[in-house]
Parts: sequence; C-alpha cells; structure tokens
Amino acid sequence: MSGRHVFVLIHGAWHGGWVWQRVTPLLSEAGHEVHSPTLTGVSDRAHLLSPQVGLGTHIEDVVALIEAHDARDVVLVGHSYAGQVVTGVADRIPDRLAKRVHLDAFVGDDGDAAIDLLPERIAGHYRESVAGPGFGWLIPVRSLSVLGVEEQSDLDWLGPRLTPHPWLTYTEPLRLTGKADQVPGVFIECTDWMRVFTPHAERAAARGWPVHEIATGHEAMVTAPGQLAELLLDIAAA
Repeated sequence: MSGRHVFVLIHGAWHGGWVWQRVTPLLSEAGHEVHSPTLTGVSDRAHLLSPQVGLGTHIEDVVALIEAHDARDVVLVGHSYAGQVVTGVADRIPDRLAKRVHLDAFVGDDGDAAIDLLPERIAGHYRESVAGPGFGWLIPVRSLSVLGVEEQSDLDWLGPRLTPHPWLTYTEPLRLTGKADQVPGVFIECTDWMRVFTPHAERAAARGWPVHEIATGHEAMVTAPGQLAELLLDIAAA
C-alpha cells in the first residue's frame, strides 16, 4: 500500500467529528483525503436523537458516507465505542477498506454488544446512569478526568461540547457475516489511564494484528494529536 489514502475518522461516545480537529490537518498536509463525520444523535447531529438510534444507525452513517464519496483504499479509524462501528462497516463494505484501525476501541465479534465488552464494574456504572439521569435510553456524559484528560485547556475545550449518547448503540449486538475478516486490522492502545481496552488489545494481538501503544490518556486525538497522526500515516503506508 502506498500513495494517497482516504482516512475516515470515527469518534467515540458523547463526542462528534470535531474532536479530530488537531489530527485532520496533519493527515491532509501529508496529501490524504480526510473525513470525520458526526454519528447520528450526538453533537452537531443531536437534533436527530431518539431511542431508536442504535449501532445499526451508526454503521449505516459511515457506509453511506464512504459510498457517497465513492471512496476506496479507506483507512477507517474508530475510537473507543466506534470500534463496534468500524467492525460493522468492515463487514458491509470490505472491498472499499484498506485497513481498519481500532484506537483504544472495542474489538467485537458477531453477537457482541458494547456493554458486554466493558469491564463489569464500568458496565454497572453505565447501567445505573442510564436508568437514572439517562431516562432509560441515554448514556450521560462520563467524567473526562476518568478518561485521562488532565490539561485544563483540553477539559475546557472538550467539556462543553459533549452530549448524551444513545444507549441502544451499546445494547444492540454486532451482526457479522465474516467479511470483516478480509480487512486487515490494527490496534492502538492508549496506556496512560485506567486502560479499559487492554483486553481488546490482547484480542487484536491474538488475531495477529499489529498492536501499537501511545503513552497518553484515552483521548489521544486531543492529548497526543501529533503522535497519533504520525502513527496513522505509518499504518497507512505499511
């Protein structure tokens, strides 16, 4: 693989496409096309939020974007929750993808729901917050300090922009045909926080995927954008 690629960067829960603002120009300057859509129901698309917005909706968002741009040689990057989205997209349109990158993200199999892929204690916190302030169908925004964001300027930038996330995206299981396996996978683990996604890094390694580490918190696109962009460019070129 060489030359020009199309990067499609998918944000995690509560965020929007804007969270990649520090990474996107670095990939563009290297000569690549970059898309960072916002998934249905959050951030600048929060007006589309309803209890019916699920994992299937978000997979459709990304498939539709890639097909509308007739994009090929796509390096599809999913952060955190969006690992589920990336897997679903890879299963739908494997021929359009060059690689899929799970950035501190879920590595799910057929039948896996995101909530069941979290450590039990954290899954319990999610369920409690959904049942209470989430009205039974929303995941309230999590504390950024728990995610390893420490700089006040980053907290000030992220905090006001985060929005509640539709719960169905965490309870709806992946439905896979096996075609996702045609797309080479890569895992990037962020190591300077409580490392919720270590089991997924191990799952990736067991599949023979390259596993990289960045010594930063969970929000690498905010706290280590230069390092992340460099790694993504290396992955695309490899």
